Amino acid sequence: MRSRHSVRGPVPVLAGLLLAAAVALTGCGAAADAGGGAKSDTGAAGPAEATAGPQDAAGPAQAADSAGGDAGSAAGDARKATAPPRLTADRIIRTATLTVQVKDVPKALDGARAAAEDAGGYVGDETTTRDEDGGEQTRVVLRVPVEKYDTVLAALQGAGRLMARESKAQDVTDQVVDVESRIRSQRASVARVRELMDRAAKLSDVVELEGELSHREADLEALLARQASLKDRTSLATITLSLHGKPVRKADGDDDSAGFVDALAGGWGAFVTMLRWIAVALGAALPFLAVAALLLAAWLRLVRPRFRSRGQD
Repeated sequence: MRSRHSVRGPVPVLAGLLLAAAVALTGCGAAADAGGGAKSDTGAAGPAEATAGPQDAAGPAQAADSAGGDAGSAAGDARKATAPPRLTADRIIRTATLTVQVKDVPKALDGARAAAEDAGGYVGDETTTRDEDGGEQTRVVLRVPVEKYDTVLAALQGAGRLMARESKAQDVTDQVVDVESRIRSQRASVARVRELMDRAAKLSDVVELEGELSHREADLEALLARQASLKDRTSLATITLSLHGKPVRKADGDDDSAGFVDALAGGWGAFVTMLRWIAVALGAALPFLAVAALLLAAWLRLVRPRFRSRGQD
Protein backbone atom coordinates (compact mmCIF):
# COMPACT_ATOMS: atom_id res chain seq x y z
CA MET A 1 0.00 0.00 0.00
CA ARG A 2 2.79 2.42 0.73
CA SER A 3 4.51 1.60 -2.55
CA ARG A 4 1.39 2.47 -4.54
CA HIS A 5 1.00 5.86 -2.88
CA SER A 6 4.67 6.65 -3.44
CA VAL A 7 4.39 5.87 -7.15
CA ARG A 8 1.08 7.60 -7.88
CA GLY A 9 1.70 10.77 -5.84
CA PRO A 10 3.99 12.66 -8.29
CA VAL A 11 1.75 11.98 -11.34
CA PRO A 12 -0.82 14.70 -10.76
CA VAL A 13 1.88 17.18 -9.96
CA LEU A 14 3.72 16.40 -13.19
CA ALA A 15 0.55 16.65 -15.21
CA GLY A 16 -0.19 20.05 -13.78
CA LEU A 17 3.32 21.27 -14.62
CA LEU A 18 3.01 20.01 -18.20
CA LEU A 19 -0.36 21.77 -18.63
CA ALA A 20 1.02 25.07 -17.34
CA ALA A 21 3.99 24.84 -19.70
CA ALA A 22 1.68 24.18 -22.66
CA VAL A 23 -0.46 27.19 -21.82
CA ALA A 24 2.61 29.41 -21.53
CA LEU A 25 4.00 28.20 -24.86
CA THR A 26 0.62 28.81 -26.53
CA GLY A 27 0.47 32.41 -25.25
CA CYS A 28 4.02 33.16 -26.45
CA GLY A 29 3.23 31.82 -29.91
CA ALA A 30 0.14 34.01 -30.21
CA ALA A 31 2.11 37.09 -29.14
CA ALA A 32 4.80 36.32 -31.68
CA ASP A 33 2.21 35.90 -34.44
CA ALA A 34 0.60 39.22 -33.54
CA GLY A 35 3.93 41.02 -33.58
CA GLY A 36 4.88 39.52 -36.91
CA GLY A 37 1.55 40.49 -38.41
CA ALA A 38 1.92 44.05 -37.23
CA LYS A 39 5.45 44.20 -38.63
CA SER A 40 4.31 42.79 -41.97
CA ASP A 41 1.43 45.27 -42.18
CA THR A 42 3.75 48.13 -41.33
CA GLY A 43 6.18 46.99 -43.93
CA ALA A 44 3.47 46.76 -46.56
CA ALA A 45 2.06 50.14 -45.80
CA GLY A 46 5.40 51.87 -45.64
CA PRO A 47 6.09 52.04 -49.37
CA ALA A 48 2.61 53.22 -50.15
CA GLU A 49 2.92 56.04 -47.64
CA ALA A 50 6.31 56.92 -48.96
CA THR A 51 5.08 57.12 -52.55
CA ALA A 52 1.92 59.06 -51.67
CA GLY A 53 2.15 62.81 -52.38
CA PRO A 54 0.83 65.78 -50.39
CA GLN A 55 -2.36 65.87 -52.42
CA ASP A 56 -3.09 62.21 -51.66
CA ALA A 57 -2.51 62.84 -48.00
CA ALA A 58 -4.87 65.80 -48.01
CA GLY A 59 -7.54 63.86 -49.91
CA PRO A 60 -9.56 62.72 -46.89
CA ALA A 61 -9.52 66.24 -45.45
CA GLN A 62 -10.72 67.68 -48.72
CA ALA A 63 -13.38 65.00 -48.92
CA ALA A 64 -14.49 65.87 -45.42
CA ASP A 65 -14.55 69.57 -46.32
CA SER A 66 -16.50 68.79 -49.48
CA ALA A 67 -18.96 66.69 -47.51
CA GLY A 68 -19.34 69.50 -45.00
CA GLY A 69 -19.87 72.03 -47.80
CA ASP A 70 -22.48 69.80 -49.43
CA ALA A 71 -24.22 69.40 -46.10
CA GLY A 72 -24.15 73.18 -45.57
CA SER A 73 -25.53 73.87 -49.03
CA ALA A 74 -28.24 71.27 -48.53
CA ALA A 75 -29.17 72.88 -45.24
CA GLY A 76 -29.20 76.29 -46.95
CA ASP A 77 -31.46 74.96 -49.68
CA ALA A 78 -33.76 73.49 -47.06
CA ARG A 79 -33.93 76.85 -45.28
CA LYS A 80 -34.68 78.60 -48.57
CA ALA A 81 -37.41 76.10 -49.34
CA THR A 82 -39.07 76.52 -45.97
CA ALA A 83 -38.52 80.31 -45.70
CA PRO A 84 -41.48 82.55 -46.72
CA PRO A 85 -41.20 84.40 -50.07
CA ARG A 86 -39.52 87.79 -49.88
CA LEU A 87 -41.73 90.85 -50.22
CA THR A 88 -40.58 92.86 -53.25
CA ALA A 89 -41.96 95.94 -54.97
CA ASP A 90 -42.95 93.98 -58.08
CA ARG A 91 -45.42 91.92 -56.04
CA ILE A 92 -47.46 94.82 -54.61
CA ILE A 93 -50.49 96.38 -56.33
CA ARG A 94 -50.64 100.12 -55.59
CA THR A 95 -53.79 102.19 -56.13
CA ALA A 96 -54.73 105.73 -55.13
CA THR A 97 -57.80 107.99 -55.38
CA LEU A 98 -57.44 111.78 -55.31
CA THR A 99 -60.01 114.59 -55.28
CA VAL A 100 -58.49 118.00 -55.99
CA GLN A 101 -60.18 121.40 -56.30
CA VAL A 102 -58.56 123.62 -58.92
CA LYS A 103 -59.20 127.01 -60.50
CA ASP A 104 -58.92 125.84 -64.10
CA VAL A 105 -60.00 122.23 -64.71
CA PRO A 106 -58.73 121.91 -68.34
CA LYS A 107 -55.34 123.30 -67.37
CA ALA A 108 -55.06 120.96 -64.38
CA LEU A 109 -56.07 118.02 -66.60
CA ASP A 110 -53.32 118.84 -69.10
CA GLY A 111 -50.83 118.95 -66.22
CA ALA A 112 -51.97 115.53 -64.98
CA ARG A 113 -51.58 114.03 -68.46
CA ALA A 114 -48.10 115.49 -68.81
CA ALA A 115 -47.06 114.16 -65.37
CA ALA A 116 -48.21 110.63 -66.24
CA GLU A 117 -46.58 110.61 -69.68
CA ASP A 118 -43.30 112.08 -68.40
CA ALA A 119 -43.13 109.29 -65.83
CA GLY A 120 -43.48 106.67 -68.56
CA GLY A 121 -47.18 105.96 -67.99
CA TYR A 122 -50.36 106.67 -69.90
CA VAL A 123 -53.87 108.08 -69.48
CA GLY A 124 -56.76 105.63 -69.21
CA ASP A 125 -60.46 106.43 -68.85
CA GLU A 126 -61.53 110.07 -68.81
CA THR A 127 -64.95 111.57 -68.04
CA THR A 128 -65.95 115.26 -67.98
CA THR A 129 -69.29 116.59 -66.72
CA ARG A 130 -70.90 119.87 -65.63
CA ASP A 131 -73.12 120.40 -62.62
CA GLU A 132 -76.26 122.57 -62.32
CA ASP A 133 -74.22 125.66 -61.51
CA GLY A 134 -72.05 125.23 -64.60
CA GLY A 135 -69.02 123.94 -62.70
CA GLU A 136 -66.80 121.52 -64.62
CA GLN A 137 -65.79 118.15 -63.15
CA THR A 138 -63.32 115.70 -64.67
CA ARG A 139 -62.44 112.16 -63.64
CA VAL A 140 -59.35 110.57 -65.19
CA VAL A 141 -57.49 107.28 -64.57
CA LEU A 142 -53.68 107.37 -64.79
CA ARG A 143 -51.32 104.37 -65.00
CA VAL A 144 -47.74 105.12 -63.94
CA PRO A 145 -44.69 102.93 -63.12
CA VAL A 146 -44.46 101.98 -59.45
CA GLU A 147 -41.04 103.60 -59.09
CA LYS A 148 -42.55 106.97 -60.11
CA TYR A 149 -45.77 106.48 -58.13
CA ASP A 150 -44.90 108.76 -55.19
CA THR A 151 -43.51 111.49 -57.47
CA VAL A 152 -46.61 111.63 -59.68
CA LEU A 153 -48.89 111.51 -56.64
CA ALA A 154 -47.15 114.50 -55.07
CA ALA A 155 -47.37 116.46 -58.34
CA LEU A 156 -51.10 115.80 -58.66
CA GLN A 157 -51.76 116.83 -55.07
CA GLY A 158 -49.95 120.12 -55.63
CA ALA A 159 -52.16 121.09 -58.57
CA GLY A 160 -54.76 122.61 -56.27
CA ARG A 161 -56.53 122.14 -52.97
CA LEU A 162 -56.57 118.50 -51.86
CA MET A 163 -60.11 117.52 -50.84
CA ALA A 164 -59.71 113.73 -50.35
CA ARG A 165 -57.02 111.08 -50.72
CA GLU A 166 -57.06 107.30 -50.41
CA SER A 167 -54.12 105.01 -51.19
CA LYS A 168 -53.87 101.21 -50.96
CA ALA A 169 -51.08 98.63 -51.25
CA GLN A 170 -52.14 95.02 -51.83
CA ASP A 171 -49.58 92.24 -51.41
CA VAL A 172 -50.07 89.56 -54.10
CA THR A 173 -46.89 87.56 -53.43
CA ASP A 174 -48.89 84.39 -52.74
CA GLN A 175 -50.79 84.76 -56.00
CA VAL A 176 -47.62 85.35 -58.01
CA VAL A 177 -45.85 82.32 -56.51
CA ASP A 178 -48.94 80.13 -56.94
CA VAL A 179 -49.38 81.10 -60.59
CA GLU A 180 -45.69 80.54 -61.37
CA SER A 181 -45.80 77.09 -59.76
CA ARG A 182 -48.97 76.12 -61.60
CA ILE A 183 -47.50 77.31 -64.91
CA ARG A 184 -44.44 75.09 -64.43
CA SER A 185 -46.62 72.10 -63.58
CA GLN A 186 -48.95 72.75 -66.51
CA ARG A 187 -46.05 73.04 -68.97
CA ALA A 188 -44.65 69.75 -67.74
CA SER A 189 -48.10 68.18 -68.13
CA VAL A 190 -48.40 69.47 -71.70
CA ALA A 191 -44.93 68.09 -72.50
CA ARG A 192 -45.92 64.64 -71.16
CA VAL A 193 -49.06 64.55 -73.27
CA ARG A 194 -47.05 65.47 -76.37
CA GLU A 195 -44.60 62.64 -75.64
CA LEU A 196 -47.51 60.23 -75.37
CA MET A 197 -48.85 61.48 -78.69
CA ASP A 198 -45.49 60.83 -80.34
CA ARG A 199 -45.52 57.24 -79.07
CA ALA A 200 -49.20 56.56 -79.73
CA ALA A 201 -49.88 53.92 -82.39
CA LYS A 202 -53.68 53.82 -82.52
CA LEU A 203 -55.77 56.53 -84.10
CA SER A 204 -58.23 56.48 -81.20
CA ASP A 205 -55.40 57.10 -78.75
CA VAL A 206 -54.14 60.01 -80.84
CA VAL A 207 -57.61 61.60 -80.97
CA GLU A 208 -58.08 61.22 -77.21
CA LEU A 209 -54.63 62.66 -76.51
CA GLU A 210 -55.27 65.60 -78.83
CA GLY A 211 -58.40 66.50 -76.85
CA GLU A 212 -56.50 66.25 -73.59
CA LEU A 213 -53.67 68.34 -75.03
CA SER A 214 -56.09 71.07 -76.14
CA HIS A 215 -57.65 71.16 -72.69
CA ARG A 216 -54.30 71.43 -70.93
CA GLU A 217 -53.01 74.07 -73.34
CA ALA A 218 -56.15 76.15 -72.70
CA ASP A 219 -55.50 75.93 -68.96
CA LEU A 220 -51.90 76.96 -69.56
CA GLU A 221 -52.97 79.98 -71.62
CA ALA A 222 -55.38 81.02 -68.86
CA LEU A 223 -52.57 80.84 -66.31
CA LEU A 224 -50.27 82.86 -68.58
CA ALA A 225 -52.98 85.51 -69.01
CA ARG A 226 -53.41 85.72 -65.25
CA GLN A 227 -49.65 86.04 -64.83
CA ALA A 228 -49.57 88.88 -67.38
CA SER A 229 -52.43 90.63 -65.56
CA LEU A 230 -50.60 90.38 -62.24
CA LYS A 231 -47.44 91.70 -63.85
CA ASP A 232 -49.30 94.67 -65.35
CA ARG A 233 -51.03 95.52 -62.08
CA THR A 234 -47.83 95.26 -60.05
CA SER A 235 -45.57 97.09 -62.49
CA LEU A 236 -47.99 100.01 -63.09
CA ALA A 237 -49.78 101.83 -60.27
CA THR A 238 -53.33 103.10 -60.81
CA ILE A 239 -54.25 106.66 -59.80
CA THR A 240 -57.86 107.86 -60.11
CA LEU A 241 -57.93 111.67 -60.16
CA SER A 242 -61.08 113.80 -59.76
CA LEU A 243 -60.76 117.49 -60.61
CA HIS A 244 -63.41 119.96 -59.43
CA GLY A 245 -63.62 123.63 -60.41
CA LYS A 246 -63.82 126.21 -57.64
CA PRO A 247 -67.35 127.62 -57.12
CA VAL A 248 -67.89 131.37 -57.62
CA ARG A 249 -68.70 132.89 -54.24
CA LYS A 250 -70.07 136.42 -53.64
CA ALA A 251 -68.56 138.68 -51.04
CA ASP A 252 -70.49 139.10 -47.82
CA GLY A 253 -70.58 142.95 -48.14
CA ASP A 254 -72.04 142.83 -51.63
CA ASP A 255 -75.32 141.11 -50.74
CA ASP A 256 -77.37 144.35 -50.16
CA SER A 257 -75.89 146.19 -53.10
CA ALA A 258 -76.46 143.20 -55.31
CA GLY A 259 -80.13 143.09 -54.23
CA PHE A 260 -80.65 146.82 -54.91
CA VAL A 261 -78.97 146.55 -58.29
CA ASP A 262 -81.08 143.53 -59.17
CA ALA A 263 -84.26 145.39 -58.15
CA LEU A 264 -83.25 148.48 -60.13
CA ALA A 265 -82.45 146.37 -63.14
CA GLY A 266 -85.79 144.61 -62.81
CA GLY A 267 -87.70 147.90 -62.58
CA TRP A 268 -85.94 149.34 -65.56
CA GLY A 269 -86.67 146.21 -67.50
CA ALA A 270 -90.36 146.46 -66.61
CA PHE A 271 -90.46 150.15 -67.60
CA VAL A 272 -88.81 149.41 -70.93
CA THR A 273 -91.23 146.55 -71.49
CA MET A 274 -94.16 148.85 -70.79
CA LEU A 275 -92.87 151.45 -73.26
CA ARG A 276 -92.51 148.73 -75.82
CA TRP A 277 -96.09 147.65 -75.33
CA ILE A 278 -97.28 151.25 -75.58
CA ALA A 279 -95.34 151.74 -78.76
CA VAL A 280 -96.80 148.53 -80.15
CA ALA A 281 -100.30 149.66 -79.26
CA LEU A 282 -99.75 153.06 -80.82
CA GLY A 283 -98.35 151.48 -83.92
CA ALA A 284 -101.37 149.22 -84.18
CA ALA A 285 -103.85 152.09 -83.66
CA LEU A 286 -102.06 154.65 -85.84
CA PRO A 287 -103.79 153.69 -89.14
CA PHE A 288 -107.20 153.92 -87.53
CA LEU A 289 -106.33 157.29 -85.96
CA ALA A 290 -105.18 158.59 -89.33
CA VAL A 291 -108.44 157.59 -91.00
CA ALA A 292 -110.44 159.12 -88.14
CA ALA A 293 -108.47 162.37 -88.43
CA LEU A 294 -109.16 162.56 -92.16
CA LEU A 295 -112.84 161.94 -91.64
CA LEU A 296 -112.96 164.57 -88.93
CA ALA A 297 -111.21 167.10 -91.14
CA ALA A 298 -113.61 166.42 -94.03
CA TRP A 299 -116.55 166.80 -91.70
CA LEU A 300 -115.33 170.09 -90.36
CA ARG A 301 -114.57 171.57 -93.78
CA LEU A 302 -117.26 170.18 -96.04
CA VAL A 303 -120.29 168.90 -94.24
CA ARG A 304 -120.51 171.18 -91.22
CA PRO A 305 -120.54 174.51 -93.17
CA ARG A 306 -123.46 173.27 -95.24
CA PHE A 307 -125.49 172.45 -92.18
CA ARG A 308 -124.83 175.95 -90.82
CA SER A 309 -125.94 177.67 -94.07
CA ARG A 310 -129.15 175.75 -94.15
CA GLY A 311 -129.91 176.68 -90.60
CA GLN A 312 -129.50 180.35 -91.35
CA ASP A 313 -131.86 180.18 -94.35
